[in-house]
Amino acid sequence: MAPIRVLVVDDSVVVRRLVSDALAQAPDVEVVGVAANGRLAQAKVAQLRPDAVTMDIEMPEMNGIEAVRALRAAGHRMPIVMFSTLTERGAAATLDALAAGATDYVAKPSNVGSVQESIARVADELVPRLRSLVPLPGGAMPVRERVARPVVAPVRAVATRPAPAPHAVRAVVLGSSTGGPEALSRVLSSLTAPPSVPVLVVQHMPPVFTRQLAARLDRLGPATVVESAGGETLRAGHVYIAPGDHHLEVRRAGATLQTVLTDGPPVNFCRPSVDVLFRSAVHELGGDLLAVVLTGMGADGRAGCQDVVAAGGTVVVQDEPTSVVWGMPGAVAQAGLAHQIVPVAEVAGVIERQLAPRGVPA
Repeated sequence: MAPIRVLVVDDSVVVRRLVSDALAQAPDVEVVGVAANGRLAQAKVAQLRPDAVTMDIEMPEMNGIEAVRALRAAGHRMPIVMFSTLTERGAAATLDALAAGATDYVAKPSNVGSVQESIARVADELVPRLRSLVPLPGGAMPVRERVARPVVAPVRAVATRPAPAPHAVRAVVLGSSTGGPEALSRVLSSLTAPPSVPVLVVQHMPPVFTRQLAARLDRLGPATVVESAGGETLRAGHVYIAPGDHHLEVRRAGATLQTVLTDGPPVNFCRPSVDVLFRSAVHELGGDLLAVVLTGMGADGRAGCQDVVAAGGTVVVQDEPTSVVWGMPGAVAQAGLAHQIVPVAEVAGVIERQLAPRGVPA
């Protein structure tokens, strides 16, 4: 099988070497070129036709965000993974890059004791993403609606569950990962009114990034979006984003429901974890839930959706053609747990239809 061919773009010779050495750890990945800025990257992409690009953000002549826009405008559709710093500025720039058409991001290592540890950390973060984002020969390529491209193999046919018995919806719980920031932007900006119940979201992101994400999403649609600080009383029309490195749970406090943040062990290698949120919501609300799983790597959310279904709730997942990676939604669908499988453009409408006839405040 041919290796995944990667172009590494960074203005730092040290970082280019670090990323190249990290990718060299994987036998199925090959670094086919490097570039020191976005302008040079455009020429290298045209020349080398890589399967994927890793892209720094701050670079001279043309920065990473400008380079992503230029590459997408030129019709290049390979995955672009941003290499980001864990700072407010880095988080804001990364979200700008994702909005411009970047596919995913990894964080630059910080507080690391040695070069070898830095290389190992980058390899652990970057290689699995490349394997998820670049298709196997003859396999279907993840597709973003905003970057039109043909599907190179038939989409997998997955049966949905029969609709559950009619039930109230007292909360919407939602999970996403790779591609999630843009999918969440699509969903929340498409709502026609503040949701009639609280919405709780787990997006796999580190600290700082989730705060920036919440602030951006708050500006997009009619819902009030906040990064949860824990202890909030759940309110209709509000969206609560789990902060990076903390699980978000729902707990009853007298007659109200509140957010609770915990720092328990990662679940599915994730903290925050979708399963933790979904299971806590089932514990407090039973089947009076609408669970939504959007694009993302892995299978976080599958066990939680199993609990939602067992309690009589409703599960909706994003479809394969509009997912950057059909890992999380695909795991739910292939386990036979999805009542609906819909394009990202239809998710907001599905939520509003589920809430309109029978939603009740929490």
